Amino acid sequence: MAMLQRVLKQILRKLMYGTWDSTPSDQYKKIRYRRIWISSALVTSLVAIAPLVFMTVVNIHQYHKTIKEEAIHPTSRLVSSNKRALEYSLEERRNALVFIANEKSTEVLADQESLHAIIANLETTFQHFVDLSFIDKDGNVMSYAGPKRYEEKLKGVNYSQAGWFREVREEGVYISDVFPGFRETPHFVIAVRHTDPGGDFHVLRATLDMELLTKRIPTFSKGDSTDAFIMNEKGVLQTASGQGIAALQKAPVPVPPRSAVTEVIEKGSGSGGYVLGYAYIENTPFIFVMTRRMPELMQSWVSLRGTLLGFLAGSILVILILTMAVSSVLVGRIRDADVRHEKALHKVEYTSKMASIGRLAAGVAHEINNPLAIINEKAGLLHDFVDMTEEFPRRERSLKLIESIIASVERGSAITHRLLGFARHIDVKIQSINVAELINEVLGFLEKEAMHRNIEVRMFVDDDVPEIQSDKGQLQQVFLNLINNSLEALKKDGRVGILIEAKDPDKIMVTISDNGPGIPTEELDHIFEPFFTTKAEGTGLGLAITYGIVRKLRGVIEVESTVGQGTTFHVSLPRTRDD
Repeated sequence: MAMLQRVLKQILRKLMYGTWDSTPSDQYKKIRYRRIWISSALVTSLVAIAPLVFMTVVNIHQYHKTIKEEAIHPTSRLVSSNKRALEYSLEERRNALVFIANEKSTEVLADQESLHAIIANLETTFQHFVDLSFIDKDGNVMSYAGPKRYEEKLKGVNYSQAGWFREVREEGVYISDVFPGFRETPHFVIAVRHTDPGGDFHVLRATLDMELLTKRIPTFSKGDSTDAFIMNEKGVLQTASGQGIAALQKAPVPVPPRSAVTEVIEKGSGSGGYVLGYAYIENTPFIFVMTRRMPELMQSWVSLRGTLLGFLAGSILVILILTMAVSSVLVGRIRDADVRHEKALHKVEYTSKMASIGRLAAGVAHEINNPLAIINEKAGLLHDFVDMTEEFPRRERSLKLIESIIASVERGSAITHRLLGFARHIDVKIQSINVAELINEVLGFLEKEAMHRNIEVRMFVDDDVPEIQSDKGQLQQVFLNLINNSLEALKKDGRVGILIEAKDPDKIMVTISDNGPGIPTEELDHIFEPFFTTKAEGTGLGLAITYGIVRKLRGVIEVESTVGQGTTFHVSLPRTRDD
């Protein structure tokens, strides 16, 4: 056990501090490297773990919300579909009664045989009609069509004091709750108003069996805790509950608040919580209700939450191990960099001495130029004086000596001129240039970058493009800037095209185009201005310098760009220089 602990301790130490802690060094550096390791590992771990914890918490919340919505949505859909089916069935039968009441005359409805024919047709067409009664304005039954056993009970019955009778008189239609009545079996009635041509009020009343409501209630498997039933606004069941509660008993849930649309609400909490979906059946006292137990709906959520937390714990462990290992590698590289830095200091000292010598040489050259200019000027005057004096002693010999002095001065001036070129830019040097060869040289600098980013660079040269008289170094800088800008604007798999053509006898045109993101129109007028840039880290000087060089070489540079399609630069250069 002790041996295992020592081995684990060594592995952990190796993981934490790598090889740099065991290398010979002074104590101060060891403490410094250890502090760097601790801060690096701590900051990196926090930066990596904090977003992971945050995203896990957010995901848990979002998954919980989504799964709950996915569990609730089917309830809302089922309630809505059953509500529509029930409303359609009741409306269909109510409209049939309204049609009969409006289409048939009082004499036909008051006739017992005619009423029997009507209910037979209704039962054949719609089903669930038990009987029909035609009642006069005083509430007395005028005719009845239905089971024979109820005819005697209905004789002499007066409904004038019944609430439904008054409602039909005022509203025209009435649908009752489910009730047993004298039939002693649960049923409900639909009553509609009939008005004869003389203006007398009558009522056509139909009894429907409860099976019309029961068959609209969906059934569920035995192990499913989902329950569905119809209740009225008094909290009384109109159909039996799946929990074994019979019709006309108190409903197992309280009466939900009235709403014109389907509603789904949560009731209770923990293991006793459930989802209640309900919908009020329009123009009826009925409420369709569906309940589902919350724990069963959220079973998948409990499993998913455990998976997410397990993934979080595993990810944190991996991050900590990798962070410690990477921090050890980084600190080791810092130590190696310190070693190289110490070696480089010696080279820097030598380079500094050489730079000082260079600055001194430039200063000496500048100081030498002044007396050389004076010597050149005086020698020139002396040459003119001797040349104009024909009787000057040894005239030819003196002129040769003076010319030798002037040549030596010019040679010394050329040497100092080249020496000063290291410190400042010299004037334009005009020479014959093959532009295609020059651009190929520029592409040689950028070939690796284009190949690494899989950018295709193609150059097209017309057959009759002549050489031009210009400054090679400055043209290289111009095309290097433009091609480099095109490469920087492109992502992987982009294209850069270069076209060299003789625009007219006195000019050539170089066109550099890319298929990058392009430049907005409002920015095109400013891209050649100093310090204006569209890059996140640009200085805004590249194109300004390029513009200045082209103008200095007597050329013209123009730009075209379309957002999303690319950018094209046109550089027009003269073939010859007049100066």
